[in-house]
Amino acid sequence: MKRLTKLISYVDGLYSSASLGVKLSHYQNKQIIYSQGAPADTLFYIREGAVRLTTQSKYQSSPSAVTAILGVGDFFGELCLGGFPYRVSTAAALTTSSIQVIKKESMIRLLRQKNKMSNLFVSYLLSSIRQYQDNVAELLTSSAEQRLARVLLRLAHLDRENPSVAELPPLSDQVLAEMIGATRPRVNVFMNRFRKRRFISDNGRIIVHKSLQQVLRRGRGTGPNHPPVLGGSRLCDPRGTKIGGSHLCL
Repeated sequence: MKRLTKLISYVDGLYSSASLGVKLSHYQNKQIIYSQGAPADTLFYIREGAVRLTTQSKYQSSPSAVTAILGVGDFFGELCLGGFPYRVSTAAALTTSSIQVIKKESMIRLLRQKNKMSNLFVSYLLSSIRQYQDNVAELLTSSAEQRLARVLLRLAHLDRENPSVAELPPLSDQVLAEMIGATRPRVNVFMNRFRKRRFISDNGRIIVHKSLQQVLRRGRGTGPNHPPVLGGSRLCDPRGTKIGGSHLCL
């Protein structure tokens, strides 16, 4: 957390100097920031709001997959620094957002000149890689209910901040379903369950309580203790065993 705070202070310094090729852009809910396949010559830093990254398979008949949900203090589009000429995903605002746009050349020059910032940025990237690895593990080891709880906690920043309650930007059950790889009716069931247990509440927007973390500490259910098999149905293991007791599993 201290490293991230220091990195943010460097980025704030960037914004104070227009000569470094940095500008602040504003995006509305669902507005596309960039599309997959577009030229990549800038990276982005979220000052306010939230962003969803989705990737479309080369097989056009396949649906797009949500690869990341990002919030305040996160970078995205940083692959351009590694020589990727085109965007590998589509970025869209999840709510009204203020995002810093940094030219690739400016960031490269700054990283070469400022060793301290370079080290902090590398630490941030390594942390991001670890997060992606954790996300993949969640798909294989967590129930859809647990994945939903984790997404809500991340969007509210309750997985890394001190407050016990936080408010989310407006999100539909359909958007949440796309984030966790489930259907809208299942997300609706889970959200009602969270409300009943007072893990979340509503006041025009979703209010998330840190007690929602209790969902993450539970097991997948009372079924057999083995990982799901890829390619099976969402309710049953292809080996013929029903999974999950009262929980809906992968």
